[in-house]
Amino acid sequence: MRLIQFLEETGESCLGCVLEDRVVNITAVEPALGDICLAFHAAREAGARLDEFLLPHVAEARQRGLLDYARLLVEQRVLAPIAEPPLARLLVSGTGLTHLGSARQRDSMHSETAQVSDQPKTDSQKMFDWGLAGGRPAGGGRGIAPEWFYKGDGRILRGPGQPLEIPAFADDGGEEPELVGIYIVDFQGIPCRLGFAQGNEWSDHRTEKLNYLYLAPSKLRTCSMGPELVTDLAFDDVALRCRVLRNGAEIYHSGELRSGERNMCYSLANLEDHHFKFPQHRQPGDIHVHFFGTSRLSFPGRTWSYAEGDIIEVSADGLGAPLRNPVRRAPRDDCPVRVERG
Repeated sequence: MRLIQFLEETGESCLGCVLEDRVVNITAVEPALGDICLAFHAAREAGARLDEFLLPHVAEARQRGLLDYARLLVEQRVLAPIAEPPLARLLVSGTGLTHLGSARQRDSMHSETAQVSDQPKTDSQKMFDWGLAGGRPAGGGRGIAPEWFYKGDGRILRGPGQPLEIPAFADDGGEEPELVGIYIVDFQGIPCRLGFAQGNEWSDHRTEKLNYLYLAPSKLRTCSMGPELVTDLAFDDVALRCRVLRNGAEIYHSGELRSGERNMCYSLANLEDHHFKFPQHRQPGDIHVHFFGTSRLSFPGRTWSYAEGDIIEVSADGLGAPLRNPVRRAPRDDCPVRVERG
């Protein structure tokens, strides 16, 4: 099932289901299901999975009429597939060095010269090797822990058409086309995966390259995902692509990027275990948006920097309409923030 959150012409937020190139308005037939969070908790109370619970509502809404999906996208009425509701907390996080094609790029960013056999490995290469050796535990055991990073709360999440910002203190931005898992912790403290979406885990690779210990602050940037939450995607072998357009002309194309378990050194179950093993990540009602890493970035090989108005497009097979976001660059400002005494 392909779910979206969108705005009616009146400005009301609604839950929709995408049927090919049309959208049915679930909220129009069941006002209590105004977004994905409300629908999830209603499904849990009914003892059903989200897509199973919504099927009869989708059938009824289909009888009421269909909306033009392309028009909703052009009018920028499609929101991120999940948002931070009142009295809940949304944590955005991610996992790096997960993909079989990512280690070489990250290793080159964190070392001045290419590694040779008689030189010590970088920490990036060590982490990647650990994942290869123990990222897929057999028999349901706990495997090696992956790299993990924090991006922010629900305020840094952007939907389709919304800008990704390069802050005033930053030199550049960097796209990261990835699969995103969307989770809600139910009221018994059980983490539940709703499904997957396309994502752009927007980061600052220029800052990260200065020193790998700057990875944490380099991740504190806006990010985007959507338009759709797909509840039944097989997290096995998924093809993604990324393009960057400047004044309508393509200045970067990633080529095909393979994601999913077949192309990763960690199993999905192991990644989820190491995220939700922490009690603070299992607080009832909390929402978790987790990026699963990419196999290729433009940064190591490009000679250009992102400019105001550039358009980044991420698309993935089986995840619906492409995710497009413009770049917004704030004027450079090196004035420090002054903290007043309270």
